[in-house]
Amino acid sequence: MTRTRKPRKSYPKAFKLEALRLMAESDRPSAEIAAELGLRRNQLYKWKEQLERKGEDALTSKPGRPLKKDQSEVTTLRQENDRLREEVEILKKAAVDSSDNRNALFNHVRWCLKFQCLSWALV
Repeated sequence: MTRTRKPRKSYPKAFKLEALRLMAESDRPSAEIAAELGLRRNQLYKWKEQLERKGEDALTSKPGRPLKKDQSEVTTLRQENDRLREEVEILKKAAVDSSDNRNALFNHVRWCLKFQCLSWALV
């Protein structure tokens, strides 16, 4: 039996800073504050550590994996270009398939009309 993972929640920077301010200024236990905010207690400590280590820039929530330092805008644009080329190829194939189907249907109807005309001529 396999378990499905819950999707990761991302919280805005303002929410993280407010949670850390509550934890610092309040005399309540961090577990209680975390439960009130719908978080795990260790999440507050992780945010606190990130804030101390990297400053406020560490608390921004960006989806996906972080970009490598050497990955430039050109590399990103090339990747997007490749993805768009694949999409165009898929759409071209879909257009050819649908036009073939239309041509086949058209040819069938034309054949049926010819056959019907010939059968009327024989009568």
